[in-house]
Amino acid sequence: MEKLKAVDFFLLDLDGTIYLADRLIDGAADFLKCLQEQDKKVFFLTNNSSKNRFNYRDKLQGMGIQVKAEQIFTSGEATAIYLQEKCPGAKLFLLGTPLLAEEFRQAGFELIDQGEPDFVVLGFDTTLTYDKLWQACDYIRAGTAYIATHPDLNCPLGNGRYMPDAGAMIKFIEASTGRAPLVIGKPNPGMLFSLSKKFDIDKSRTAIVGDRLYTDIQLGEEAGLITILVLSGETTAEQYAASSLKASYVFSSVQELARVIG
Repeated sequence: MEKLKAVDFFLLDLDGTIYLADRLIDGAADFLKCLQEQDKKVFFLTNNSSKNRFNYRDKLQGMGIQVKAEQIFTSGEATAIYLQEKCPGAKLFLLGTPLLAEEFRQAGFELIDQGEPDFVVLGFDTTLTYDKLWQACDYIRAGTAYIATHPDLNCPLGNGRYMPDAGAMIKFIEASTGRAPLVIGKPNPGMLFSLSKKFDIDKSRTAIVGDRLYTDIQLGEEAGLITILVLSGETTAEQYAASSLKASYVFSSVQELARVIG
């Protein structure tokens, strides 16, 4: 456990790790306070692209967690950065919330509802309609470049409830078109690369903490980070035991992690 105490940078997931829906996970506030008191550098790395970093800042502050917007990095922002480098000013057909749409507009992209887009971009679209899915499938089937912000199948809400996430939408589109997207968010190391361009992060002294094996832990493993799985969100103890992907450490929640590093 001494290796954990030597970590300088903590990359923290949000949904299922710090909170469930609108409720902080027990001990999360104390865990974050512990990191602050030890002068650890904290970044929140979330795949949830339904909101932007300012909304997440406001949500966390509403829960009593003081955080700056600059500490929050979403898969939506990572996707915008990728597309700015790939094709600045491109025309996008977006399956996403109004907040995600605004993120892309501010990054200089043109969002279109008809005509010929350069890319179809799929986010966590809680405003999704059948017509939008149908139109996206038509574009993708015709060969339009196709990108997804993240692959999460479900967003945990607590009490055994889950909300279908972008990964479920990916499966729907793939069943119809036979095509899978380029995924930008976790576990794609590109999300960490984009974050590293904004902040000076030493990967050898960095830990990623999250509740999903196939995003958080896989990203950490591929990037050479210390990986910490918490069983407070999507992954259960039974699922972890059956998985070939293993974390450096496993805790019931960040509350238990705080006791170790405190």
